[in-house]
Amino acid sequence: MVKFGYTILYVENVEKAITFYENAFGFSRKFVSSENDYGELLTGETTISFASKKLAVQNLKEGFIESDLNNKPFAFELGFITDNVAELVEKAISFGAVLETSPKEKPWGQVVAYVRDLDGFLLEICTPVEM
Repeated sequence: MVKFGYTILYVENVEKAITFYENAFGFSRKFVSSENDYGELLTGETTISFASKKLAVQNLKEGFIESDLNNKPFAFELGFITDNVAELVEKAISFGAVLETSPKEKPWGQVVAYVRDLDGFLLEICTPVEM
C-alpha cells in the first residue's frame, strides 16, 4: 500500500509559516520542533509540513531552488477547498498572502483563485469540483 503522507515546504521561518496557515486557513498545529526547523499542520487527510531552509541545505547537499515572492511561482500549488472562495482569499490576504488571481468561475463550474503565501508558494483556493 502507498499513501500520500505529506508535502514539505522549505521556508525561511517555520514558526511564522505555521502561524500564517493557522490564522489564514484555520489549520491546527500538529508539531513544531524545539529547534524551530521543522513543523507540521493537521489539514485533513494530508499533512502540510515545513522545514527551514537551513535544514533543507543539510538534506539537499547540492542545493535547491528557493521559493520567493520576488520570483515567479513554481509549477506546483497547494489546493484548499472551501464553499466561499472570495471570503477565504480576503482572509488569507489579511494575514499576509499576496493575490495572484481573483476568483473566477471555470467552464466546469468550479470557482478558483490563487494567492501566494509568505514564502511565495502558490496556493489555489477553490470550490469543490462537482461531478
